[in-house]
Formats: sequence, structure tokens, C-alpha cells
Amino acid sequence: MQASPDLRLARAHWVAPGTLMWPRRFLPADLDPAALDWTLHCAPQGGIDLERREPFGWTTIALTVRPPGDPHPLPEGQAPHLASEIALDVEPRDDLADLLRGQVVVTVRRPDRTLVDASGVVAPLLIDHLYPDAVRAELGVTWDAGVPTLRVWAPTAHRVDLLLWLPERSLDETPERIPLEADRDGTWAATGDATWLHARYQYAVTVFAPEFGRVVENRVTDPYSIGLTLNSTHSLVLDLADPGLAPPVWTDTPTPPLAHPVDQLIYELHVRDFSRADKTVPEALRGTFVAFACDSDGTRHLRRLAQAGLTSVQLLPIYDYSSVEEDPCRRTAPDPATLKAAAPDSTEQQEHIASAERPAYNWGYDPWHYQVPEGSLCTEASIGAEGRVREARLMVGSLHALGLRVVLDQVYNHTDGAGQGGTSVLGRIVPGYYHRRDELGDIARSTCCPNVATEHAMAGKLMVDSVVHWARHYKVDGFRFDLMGHHSRANMLAVRAALDALTPARDGVDGAAITLYGEGWDFGEVAGNARFVQATQGQLGGTQIATFSDRLRDAVRGGGPFDEDPRRQGFATGLAGAPNGASVNGTPEVQRERLLGATDLIQLGLAGNLRDFTFVSARTRRPVRGDQVPYKGVLAAGYADAPDEVITYVDAHDNETLFDALTLKLPTDVPMAHRVRANTLALAVATLGQSPVMWHAGTDFLRSKSLDRNSFTSGDWFNYLDFTLTDNGFGAGLPPAADNADNWVHMRPLLADPALKPSPADMRQSHAMCLDLLRLRASSRLFRLADPAAIHAKVSFPVSGSWSQLPGVVVMVIDDHVGEPVDERFATVVVVFNANPWPVRPVVPVLGGRPCVLHPVQAAGADPVVRGARVDDGQVSVPGLTAAVFVERR
Repeated sequence: MQASPDLRLARAHWVAPGTLMWPRRFLPADLDPAALDWTLHCAPQGGIDLERREPFGWTTIALTVRPPGDPHPLPEGQAPHLASEIALDVEPRDDLADLLRGQVVVTVRRPDRTLVDASGVVAPLLIDHLYPDAVRAELGVTWDAGVPTLRVWAPTAHRVDLLLWLPERSLDETPERIPLEADRDGTWAATGDATWLHARYQYAVTVFAPEFGRVVENRVTDPYSIGLTLNSTHSLVLDLADPGLAPPVWTDTPTPPLAHPVDQLIYELHVRDFSRADKTVPEALRGTFVAFACDSDGTRHLRRLAQAGLTSVQLLPIYDYSSVEEDPCRRTAPDPATLKAAAPDSTEQQEHIASAERPAYNWGYDPWHYQVPEGSLCTEASIGAEGRVREARLMVGSLHALGLRVVLDQVYNHTDGAGQGGTSVLGRIVPGYYHRRDELGDIARSTCCPNVATEHAMAGKLMVDSVVHWARHYKVDGFRFDLMGHHSRANMLAVRAALDALTPARDGVDGAAITLYGEGWDFGEVAGNARFVQATQGQLGGTQIATFSDRLRDAVRGGGPFDEDPRRQGFATGLAGAPNGASVNGTPEVQRERLLGATDLIQLGLAGNLRDFTFVSARTRRPVRGDQVPYKGVLAAGYADAPDEVITYVDAHDNETLFDALTLKLPTDVPMAHRVRANTLALAVATLGQSPVMWHAGTDFLRSKSLDRNSFTSGDWFNYLDFTLTDNGFGAGLPPAADNADNWVHMRPLLADPALKPSPADMRQSHAMCLDLLRLRASSRLFRLADPAAIHAKVSFPVSGSWSQLPGVVVMVIDDHVGEPVDERFATVVVVFNANPWPVRPVVPVLGGRPCVLHPVQAAGADPVVRGARVDDGQVSVPGLTAAVFVERR
């Protein structure tokens, strides 16, 4: 029993007009629910007092415990996590909408009126039931014959007013207050006139606030904002069809085509990182969207990648986020000269960065307004005006002109604020609706921040509408969903269906060509399909919605992203032939077993990570299906039905860069030339498989973040990106303490060692070798078969588990003699990945009699070492730390 229940918590769920659910865990085991008095209290202005005796001064409704075994109390397919809780029947009423506008509380008392427990109530499922037409409402600003209508969904509000500042009026002046009219679908709207264009506005929402226990007036921006003032204080009335917001490069440049999702080769990039250090970009444009329209070191770098085979740039969040001060004059950042003066293993740099009160940098995973470009990524003149739209479009058009598609990183799984918080928008308009509750009745935060319940109809609508907005009004070509496993499969299918409905004739874009992928991790309050069928790995078969694969990533790098000791080695980081002596790697026998297991994960990943792909295991020497290969000891490694359901990668913005991982894991005496080769080898494993591929920006030239494993607030200093290929960023000081201090003991001697910092020549060599990787993938459809049946028929690992299997070696054969041919030039492609520092000569009997030669890209490429690779009557010779590609010409 709680001595004083906190009514701000909401453990009771009003799931249907006649049903509430109460969690059993909060009822003492010795109490029979049916023997207690259950009461629903509804007070339109709040003020419910648990100590008050009757008469209460608010509405009370007796609740009845539904006997066990009665019909299922929950709406079909919804809230399965509540199915075993206590179901309470509510008498039929026709005033439910009115009751939900105030404070709602459930009390549980003994027959002697002693309080057992009490809790606030959340009712998102009931609200969805009462307002089913809301999902068809056009929210935000819409235009009809030059006349704007502003509409917001606020079904539990007592009143909503529009606060309007016409363009000629200062924000310091009192706004015009216009009452909005309520509609039956829970929306409130006002129609204006042409003078409203470029006006600033807020909504004044009179609503019950559970945190305060009373009705308040919340002045809040529009959750469907399409424009914002400086620091997002006010929304803007804009017409996105205004020709002045459409740069010619955006309107006139066609989207680069993509024949199939498996063709994607993606470069993950932060807008600010791209140009902040680029001296060939005018200073006023550095770190902004406009930098992509400049002829600069950065755009020339992207053009080289695109010409070699890169298809897409994935941008870290560009929607409006809350963490960065948008006024350049108010931002605080340490003096670069001070940072440069500190030692490469010093703590001073991170101390200066951590002390910034109004930082200029963040990755942007703290969403505030989903449909407006972030102001801090704009030029100073455009931050608080419609220029945000124009400059973001300029960036998209400029990337299209470079031959690159644009993918946006979207974060619909959480918001920065909730409840009455200063950056809360949704929670101050419809309190208690948009955010998921944990079992204690508080807002769930398993993602890091307040979790958005996109299983609720209008939260799901916001997600779909936002995606469609970016596709239609910005012409972006794909979306990456942060923590996608916190969304349902149904959410993602709704997104897919909405995009598929977009046509070039009506919408200016082909929605069916837009690609979707995300993080399919399974954790938190939704784990194990607890609340819905999740959009996680293995549950998106047949959708062409992909998930990032941690299987091949961990096999190549070694360990995992949350290791206490970062020195655990993998296939490309020394497990094959370059032990670092760290105890975390175990005995030589353990290392050999783990290497064979990594080999299986890599082979499966190269074949698209298909659940039913069959090969001979290197570890057990027996035939095995993909879903029988273990990952982390228990999980089935293979989970895809098709190769386009997986994104293969070995580094990303999260965790250490690939170069930094190599630095932490390889022995310190490994020469830089070998480190460059190991970096290329790791990327080759990801790049030459059957699934779409993602590279982290700068990984092609050994980018370092000075060993930082989580640089989201580490500033420009640790997120340095140098397209002159002069300084890779290593040795910038010990990375920020918050996420790295536990490993400073390992990092300090590495950062202090000048031999571990690559030279400009090393960086240029790495970049040139990586360009060859792109050319290799682009050279043949055999690397991108797309059809699972073709993968089963053509892809094999003939050495795996055989007498000629060598530790640290993967041999992949793609045989176009089998089945329908797909390549006019090459009848066979053979790829040998040798992670050992020494040459190997595996025997591949299937190649006997086939005249295979080194791929022409490598024969004339940047790597002189690989030119020594050859095939001689079924025996392949490959140098150390090399991925060699051989072809049989037709």
C-alpha cells in the first residue's frame, strides 16, 4: 500500500468505453479484488483530494471487477501487456469526452473505506475510440485558393485560441487572440486570409495538466509546424508551394535512380561535420545546409565517391531539435587554439567542451518539431525565417546534382520533452496521450528520453504524416528510423503504404522508390512483442524495410558496442594472427573458436543474412541454416527473408569509428600500413556482400574521434572531419569523461603514441583503396543479386568447414553459370578475405579449370599489394590483410 499515492502517475488504463485495467502487482496478494470498492473520480478542473469525504464535488462512478474468464477486455490487437491485469467495468455513459477533459483518478478502498491505493488514469485507447475520424484530419497549415487554415488536434482541451502576430508586428507586442472552433474529430481550427502568410503564431491550449493537478493555459508551438522562428519559440505560417522557397537545383535536378534497394551504398554524415572544418567553404556557410551547394573539398570528395559507386548520403537528424542554441552570437565553444595547445592524451580538451553552456553541436537525437529543418544548420539570415525550407531544399538538390540520393535519419521513438517540460509540445496539447507509460505509471524512457507511443492512432499519424511531408515537400529519397524496434510492424507498414501512394504526377515524387530502414533492436518495455508486433530484426519479412545487422558488424570488429573492455578482437581487428594479449580475448583455444564463429557470421552476412541460407559451418564443419548459426550464444544469426531486409555496416556515428576500434584492438606495434589494410579489409567485408551497405563518413580515410565512443555532444573538436585528407582527428585528447572515462587507462598510452596517427599519405592511400571497393561492388550485378533464390543458387563458401579451411580466411564464390545469368561480363566472381597478416594459399576445387584473373579494378587499382594475388588451377594466393576479387570472363 502507498502511504500517499502520487496521482501524477498513471497506472490505470481506460482502454474502452466500458473497461479500465488495473495492474495486479500493485494490489496486495492477500486481497480479493472483488471484495474491494473501486471508484472512478472525474473532476473537470482537477483538485481531487483522497482525504475528502463525500460529497466530493466531482463525478464518481462505481467500478465493478470483471470475473476471470469473461470476454477479453481489451480492444482487439491492442495493449496485450494489460491482458492479465484486473479488468474493471464502467457503466455506460454518454459524457466520456467531457470526463476526459479533467482529472481522472481510480481509488481502491477496503469495505471500511480505508484507502488501499489510488492512481491517475491514462486513456489513449479510449480517445482513439471516441475520435476515429481524427486520423483523416489535415493538421497544421493548409491552403485553399490563397487562404490558410490552421488546425490542431486537442480532444481533451477546454478551449484553444490562436495567438497570431502578423508579419509587420513585433513578437514583443500583444498578439491577436482568435478563438478556434472545435470539431467532432477533436480538432480545433481557424481560417484566415492572405495577410497571414509569414505570420508567427502559437496555440493557447486550456487543458488539465496532470503534473500540476489543475487546468492551465499552455502556450505552445504547432506540432505540425512547417516553419519556426529563432530557437523555435513560434511557428510560422508558410506556403511550401511558394516558388521563392524552391531553388532551381532542387526543382530541376532529377532524383538519382536506384534499380533495387540492394543497390544502396550509403555514406552516413552529419550536416555540421561535413563543412565545419572545410576552409574551401565560405566561413559564413560552414556547418550549414548551404555548404552542400559549394564547390569545396567536401563536395569534391562526395563526387569522387559517387562516381565510384556510392549511391546515397544518410544525414543525421535535420529536423528541429532542442539541444543547440540557434543564435550564433549566443553559442559558446572553447577556443580552438586552447584545444590545439593541449597534449594528445590530455583531459583538458574534453573539460573545455563539457563546460560550454550553450553548445553549438549535437547529433540531434532530441526531436522538438518533426517537420521543420533545424535552425542551427542554417545560415544566420535564414534561422528564424522561411529560409530554413529553402536552404534544406538547396542541400537536397545539390546532393542530387552530385549523383547522390538523400536519406534522412528520423527519431519518432521519443521526444526531447514531455508533460509540462519546456521543450514539450505534444504533452502540453494532449496530456497523457502521446507518450508510453511504464509499469510504474510514469512515462517510459527506455530509449533515453520520453518514449512516443506510435501505437496510438494520432501518434502513429504524426509519424506517417511527417515522413510524407519530407518526401513530398523536400524530395528526399529514403528514411532511416532510429530505434525502429520501439515502433510496431504496423507503424512501418503504414509508412510504407503512405509513401507508395505518392506519384510523380500528383506529388512530384515516386513514393514507391523511397527506401526505408532502421535500428531493429529489441529492448525496453516493448521487448519481445510485449505491446505489439515490433519492427525488429526478423519481423519485417517481405516488406523491403531493412534493419541494421549487428551480426557481421560484431564479427568483423570483435566484441560489441557495450563492452567494458574495448580490446576484444574480431576478424579484421587482430583475432586472426595479431593477438593483443588482453585477457578479455581468452586463451588461444577460445580465440580460435571465436574466430571460426565470426567466420560463420561473416559468411552468412555476405549471403544477405538469410535465415534459410545453407552452408557448411566453419565452426562445426556441418551443414547449417542461417537461423541455426548462433549469435551471442543464443540468438539466431540469420533473420532475413530477402537481402534487402538487412543493412550491412562495420561502423556508424554510434560507438568508436572503425579506425579507433582498430587502434584499441590491434597490438600497438602493428605498422600503420597494416592498419590501413585492416581498415580496408573490414570495409570490404561489409561492401562486397548481397545486402545494402552503409559507411560512416570519413571511414574511407581513417577518420578518428580520438577514441570517443559516443560523440553526440563532443563538439566540432572530436567530430572533426577533414576532406583535405591531412588530419584524421586522432590524438585530439582523451574523449569526454561521461562515456569514456572508464577506458581512459587503455586510451591514454595510445593517444600519446605518434606512431598511431596516420600521415596524409596514409589517409590518401586508404581513400583510394576504398574507392576501389566501391568500384568493385558497382562492377557486377553478382554482388547485388536481390533475389533470395538467386543467392541460394549462386553464392557459396566452398572452403568453409573443409580440410582446406584456414583460420581468418573466407572464400566466397558467386557462380553465374548456375541459374539465369545476371552478368554479361563475368561468369564467376571469387572473393577471398584474408584477415591474417601473412599470405595464404587456400585450395578452391570448384575453380579448377576456370580461368580466373584478378578483377580489372584491382589489377589497375590503388593497392599494389593485391596485384600479387592470383589463381592457379584451383589454388588461390592472396597477400595478408587483403580482400582479393577474381573473375572468370565470359
